[in-house]
Amino acid sequence: MVTRKIAPALAAGNTVVLKPSGDTPLTAIAIFEQLEQAGFPAGTVNLVMGSSSVIGKTMTDSDTVRKLTFTGSTPIGKELYKQSADTLKKLSLELGGHAPFIVHSDADVTASVEGLMGAKFRNNGQVCIAPNRIFVHEDIKEEFMKQLQAAVENLKVGNGLEEDSKVGPLIREDAIDKIKDQLNNALEKGATLVTGGERMTDGDYGKGFFFQPTIIDHVDQSMNIFYEETFGPVVPVISFNDLDKVIEMANDTEFGLASYAYASSAKAIYQLSTQLEYGMVGINEVKISNPETPFGGVKHSGFGRENSHLGIKEYVVEKFINTKYI
Repeated sequence: MVTRKIAPALAAGNTVVLKPSGDTPLTAIAIFEQLEQAGFPAGTVNLVMGSSSVIGKTMTDSDTVRKLTFTGSTPIGKELYKQSADTLKKLSLELGGHAPFIVHSDADVTASVEGLMGAKFRNNGQVCIAPNRIFVHEDIKEEFMKQLQAAVENLKVGNGLEEDSKVGPLIREDAIDKIKDQLNNALEKGATLVTGGERMTDGDYGKGFFFQPTIIDHVDQSMNIFYEETFGPVVPVISFNDLDKVIEMANDTEFGLASYAYASSAKAIYQLSTQLEYGMVGINEVKISNPETPFGGVKHSGFGRENSHLGIKEYVVEKFINTKYI
């Protein structure tokens, strides 16, 4: 995240002031140590620590700061947008996500399960583009659920420094609280717990914020988890039997960052590609964040793009010069 912010800004000829997340400052510190060792001139890249509200307000109030880029929650993004109005800053906002993952009746089931596992459990689901609502066609659901449950129950939860660990801890206590609230709400309204569903506290697990990789089935639009972003290892499954209807359900959210779909027919692929209201759509592929491709969302997921040539354009201002030599 840090390099994705710094690199295009420097490439476009800017200086940079970075405020990292208070939850994850160590990576930023390590990167800035490398920049210093590489001989970057003093003042070219600057790292600041402290109160997010104070530092953010200082940046938004400053006429010297002409561009602000932020990755985080939608409420904070909206506040920064408001605060930047008086100085008419250029902004890029990469905010919340609630990605759908659609598995059509003609999809390769094994490939779709493998794709879901990679996209969902990377960083334990704590990724803005992680799939959060899994729509599975009724014709293939039995086989899909069989493979998915086996794959999820085979995940090793543990210390990330242990080579065979596949799922680590959540970042804070309140992350577990949010997951439990969503699960309790869903189960009370008719969802079924397939596997997982509990915090892990035995032995060394009690020293961290570990939660079992979890699957719940029979999720519907009456449940909070259908609309609230889940930053954790929970796979909510929704059945469907009509492509038009599932696209409508997938678009039933204020967010529009990432989306995924698995299908074989050209007609289904075209419909999914064009009608999903998201800044990024992965068809039979979950690798949608690449240095050479634009990253960003629509609706309440923000605006602006990172990566690719479009990412550099976010850090420049077009200027027209008309010169006549006489």
